[in-house]
Amino acid sequence: MHPFSIMENKSAHFDYVIIGGGSAGCVLASRLSECEAHSVLLLEAGPAGSHPLLSIPAAYYKILGSKRYDWKFVTSPNPSTANRSLPLPRGKVLGGSSAINGMVYIRGQRDDFDEWKNHGDDGWGFEEILPYFRKSEDQERGESHYHGVGGPLGVSDIHLKNELFDEICNAANALGIPFNEDFNGSRQEGIGYYQLTARRGRRCSVNAAFLQPVLHRSNLATSTGVFVLRVLIAKGRAMGVEVLTPKGNTVIHSDREIILAAGAIGSPLILQRSGVGAEKVLRSCGILPIEILPVGENLQDHYQARIVYRCSKKCSVNTLSRSYAWWARGAVEYLGGRGAFTLAAAQLGAFLRTPGELKRPDVQLHFIPFSADAPGAPLHKEARFTVSICQLRPLSYGHVRLRSLDPSVAPDIQPNYLANEADARVLMRGIHLARRLLTHSQLAGHIPEEVTPSSDMQSDEQLSRYIRSTGGTIFHQCGTCKMGADETAVVSPDLCVRGISGLRVADASIMPSVISGNTNAAVIMIAEKAASLIRGECRDLQAGANTPPKHIVMLPC
Repeated sequence: MHPFSIMENKSAHFDYVIIGGGSAGCVLASRLSECEAHSVLLLEAGPAGSHPLLSIPAAYYKILGSKRYDWKFVTSPNPSTANRSLPLPRGKVLGGSSAINGMVYIRGQRDDFDEWKNHGDDGWGFEEILPYFRKSEDQERGESHYHGVGGPLGVSDIHLKNELFDEICNAANALGIPFNEDFNGSRQEGIGYYQLTARRGRRCSVNAAFLQPVLHRSNLATSTGVFVLRVLIAKGRAMGVEVLTPKGNTVIHSDREIILAAGAIGSPLILQRSGVGAEKVLRSCGILPIEILPVGENLQDHYQARIVYRCSKKCSVNTLSRSYAWWARGAVEYLGGRGAFTLAAAQLGAFLRTPGELKRPDVQLHFIPFSADAPGAPLHKEARFTVSICQLRPLSYGHVRLRSLDPSVAPDIQPNYLANEADARVLMRGIHLARRLLTHSQLAGHIPEEVTPSSDMQSDEQLSRYIRSTGGTIFHQCGTCKMGADETAVVSPDLCVRGISGLRVADASIMPSVISGNTNAAVIMIAEKAASLIRGECRDLQAGANTPPKHIVMLPC
């Protein structure tokens, strides 16, 4: 049944229409199509993504920011970050951001999810969502209480270690920072090597993990290069989607549910174009409101500040990559799933408490074996490495708002980074903590100098100016279709859009608050739980156990 041609099937009906083939959409397509009686259509605006660079972890640095695979969103100028417009890379390809990201596998802290539950999101506490993390996972280290094996998503260790990073671990231990072998285990705090979403040295995007192995299913169809304009809503129910094609607009009908999985930027924009959102935003674009909800508000993201240090040549990709022998050896070793080409972004990581009296870490460090002026920019010529510091739970909130019904008009994306002064203070404390570690006597022979911002920059005023004028996203946007049980929520804890039946959202946008760490693993978990909720309701209907909820159409399964 795949691939699906929209122009040849203008009156097509599917049980489930999934909008967005990213980290959530591919998981949903795979899980929902497990029931052979249900027809599933996955729509993706980007290409299928068959380029070989997409499978090479180290190539993420070239793919990030590419016109073909990146939406290349840009923020509106923000007074709190020197009135800069900052790039917001988001994957525009099957696999979404999991196809272009740094591949770090982090779930977040137990308390993140327990706080979701305590604020009204029943079913989303840590012990309740842990099975969905485990279900996805094929953990290289084997099965445990926290980890699963046999799932679609490969999770593996970094097998190419860095001598400098080993020494940093030793210095951290001397300062009382414990080594942590598993940031996704019983505790997150400490320093240690990250695991990656990889299998046998290759990137394991959700496209490769979940979608490609099941494309043979006759009830699953995919369509790429398809831009969804809006969800069609009649009498309070989502009935279909209007899509933009080279030959004009057409409609695809949904007989059961439409699931938005277009991400923290895409999902709120589609809802707003569909007449669901804040009245002022909708009317300013000439859209008749269908349901008034705070769509696009509550935008959160992790903002990072970076420190760059000089180091020995053999520890920096900056200098190693200038050798033809290094490239040749890397290519040969990559054939066996090893070597330099299997490196993604950060190798070493740390989760630390900036005031020691905190109960849990409030900053995350990424140790990156190269340096550049910006992600995707040319590497520096000198032997250097980078330390990225981000605040795990920012107090600044922003928004994503439509500016026009014309899809070519850029939306208003305003994260409001550092609008809350407390966020800048946490980052400053994080810089001081990182400096304390990296100037430890054990590292004197390995790290001769801080290059950026330079060790002379010490005062709060200087550091605040540096953070605000040079920092940027670490690519974890979320929260714009907030899950909850009060008036600030867009979706309920079962991910149904309030006031609209037959419509759910299942992606990073539903997070009530950003988790403490990289977000990709949590998005996959959200999709796993969403698929379980949808299929569980279907089974309940078949058994006749309950009165069907308003967002389910009675159909044979």
